[in-house]
Amino acid sequence: MRLTLDEYSKHFKMSKEMINSKLRSKKLNYIIEDGITYIIVTRSSLEKDKRSEIHKTQKENTSQSKNIKKEAQVPTKPKTTVAMVLGLYQKENQQLKEKIVQLEEKIDKLIDDKEQMLRDEMAKIEHVYSTKDEQLKNILELINTKLLVENNDTSDTVHEVETVDIPVEDSQTKKDEIIELKKYLKTLDLENYQQKIIKKRFLAVYGKDIRIIKQNGKLYLDFSKYDYSDLLEY
Repeated sequence: MRLTLDEYSKHFKMSKEMINSKLRSKKLNYIIEDGITYIIVTRSSLEKDKRSEIHKTQKENTSQSKNIKKEAQVPTKPKTTVAMVLGLYQKENQQLKEKIVQLEEKIDKLIDDKEQMLRDEMAKIEHVYSTKDEQLKNILELINTKLLVENNDTSDTVHEVETVDIPVEDSQTKKDEIIELKKYLKTLDLENYQQKIIKKRFLAVYGKDIRIIKQNGKLYLDFSKYDYSDLLEY
């Protein structure tokens, strides 16, 4: 007959610590099955009443153990078939396709957003440059207007010019030779702004009128050949 530790402790009124001590010292015979220790007890060493009690207890324990196993029995899993495996792969494949489609949509959206940001930045840059060009244009116009006003003020200013009496024979001599326009105008009784107007008149017809001679960036008059009274008139 074999008894578990609990059964042996119960029937022989002995603590589990004492039983383990006897097992370690090999004072009790025992076997181990499925991780459970069973103590071997000979029937001849037991009284008849004790044998009946132990037998009855073991029977009850066996019956309870069977009931517990039935209650705890888990239904067996269905066998895996090829169709089930294929179905699982197809399901996973479909889920992966849906995730790929979602990722592609997100990527397209990110690309569109980036392109829109670039277009917005380009529009901002063009607006800035357009504004700067307009401001520069206004500044140049303002400077040009200011210069024109200053030139007009300068032209309207009366300058005192020292009058030089030129002998008749000297003037006649200069008319008989080539003379620079600027020097000739200084010999005349003219204001500065009047000299500027006559000089501009000569420059305007230079290249069209053969009477105008230009050398080294200076205008010259040849009174021995031409009459300039129409250009010198003021």
